[in-house]
Amino acid sequence: MATPSTDADELAKFGYKQELDRSLGLFSSFAAGFSYISIMTGAFELFFFGFASGGPGWIWTWPAVLAGQMLVALCFAEMAGQFPLAGSVYQWSKQIAGSFTSWFGGWILTVGSIVTLAAVAVAYQVVLPLISARFQIVGGPSDVGLVNTPGGAKNALLLAAGLVVFTTVINMVGVRTMARINNFGVAAELVGVSVLIILLAVHVTRGPGIVFHTFGTGAGHTFGYFGALLVAALTSAYVLYGFDTAGSLAEETHDPRRHAPPAIIRALAAAGIAGFLVIVLAEMAVPNIHAPEIGLSGLPYIVKATFGGTLGNLFLIDSIIAITVCSLAVHAGGIRMIFTMGRDNRLPAASSIARVHGKSKTPLIPSIVIGVLTIGLLILNVGNQRAFFVLTSVAIIMFYIAYLCVTGPLLIARLRGKWPTAEHGPYFSLGRWGLPVNLAAVIFQVIVMINLAWPRAQVYGNDRWYYQWGAFVFVGILGGVGAVYYLVALRGHPATVLAEHRAGTAPAGIRAVGEEA
Repeated sequence: MATPSTDADELAKFGYKQELDRSLGLFSSFAAGFSYISIMTGAFELFFFGFASGGPGWIWTWPAVLAGQMLVALCFAEMAGQFPLAGSVYQWSKQIAGSFTSWFGGWILTVGSIVTLAAVAVAYQVVLPLISARFQIVGGPSDVGLVNTPGGAKNALLLAAGLVVFTTVINMVGVRTMARINNFGVAAELVGVSVLIILLAVHVTRGPGIVFHTFGTGAGHTFGYFGALLVAALTSAYVLYGFDTAGSLAEETHDPRRHAPPAIIRALAAAGIAGFLVIVLAEMAVPNIHAPEIGLSGLPYIVKATFGGTLGNLFLIDSIIAITVCSLAVHAGGIRMIFTMGRDNRLPAASSIARVHGKSKTPLIPSIVIGVLTIGLLILNVGNQRAFFVLTSVAIIMFYIAYLCVTGPLLIARLRGKWPTAEHGPYFSLGRWGLPVNLAAVIFQVIVMINLAWPRAQVYGNDRWYYQWGAFVFVGILGGVGAVYYLVALRGHPATVLAEHRAGTAPAGIRAVGEEA
């Protein structure tokens, strides 16, 4: 393992001095990526949509998206081995792309992280009231587990706001405390998922052939059942992302060149395989596969219907733990992105934003900003559930756009013979597979973004044009704000490390921060 001084020297090669608390090991790095994906959060919250859209056969979208995202993860692993810097996507893009591309990738992912945190926090409302009606503080029995009713939205605000306050405080305390809680949560989720898979297998009531049933969901689609699968695939796309967080904590990880690349791949692989098994076995084990509740509540209903109240509640409690640490990871990833962009003087009030405080060795202002903006989005959900749903849906597109700001320029660099560089070193490398993997990753990302943005009535409704075209409206507005800021404030001004964060001149062979690609 590299010593702290060696890690600090490695960081200095990129022009930065060591300021964040470098205290994370291999498991903590893996846990950051795994908890962001969080099967016990995403699958529990969104299974209903996939099942309602494509019937039991929707499961085939899962391995398809997993395979595509693994291609992206392999590209990211290669970048993490070369550029072990906080902020992942922004920093990686900056090393291989132009100034605007890296700025836009960082900006759009920051916005996406804030919206994602709100969407994840709302999952408390989906699960907690099912454990006990006492958690339905506002509203009545008809609001239990729902966020799209007036009473459910208000209760979701109360529960989710409490969670966001918790994640804000913990991230302000420091990465050690955050990592301890996150590690415990991930361990609990791994144990819970493993036990859930075993018990579902014990309770199967039908054969695996159920995954070939469509329940007539292809009716009404232009492309028949394939059209239904395209809609159902949104569930898989909504869940299987965020693995880059394992690289975003690089400046707080020991020997990140060695630990971050496998952590990215393992986080996605573990979550993807576990999620596939849970979904397949849940469809095989639920007593009544035709129960309408499956298309309304999804996995929470299946778990309680299969195991009964007591055991079912234990798994729902495990899901609550997973939702909590998922929120911590999402919040932490957003903080690092704002910090690293501020450190490069790419945001307003950059010096204050990037300031690392006291013993916590944590940038406090980004923690607070993300917390406040997230609660603001939760308040929006009370007043307009449709707008909140559309916004949280298109937030996933923002991640795919941000990821493309890395894989796209990386592909161009490969085609031009500029990647891998002569200084690649003995770190993670795709070797001769680099070009086909990278090309396939870009093609996959473009296809998924088109599928996510397509103005379907099944996803965005058809009563308001700006909702149906929400992917273009919301991403256009938010992306436009970022583009205008860049043109007004940053164009012609390359990223330059603020003096208080600067380590010195980068040695020959290493492109110092601030140099144009």
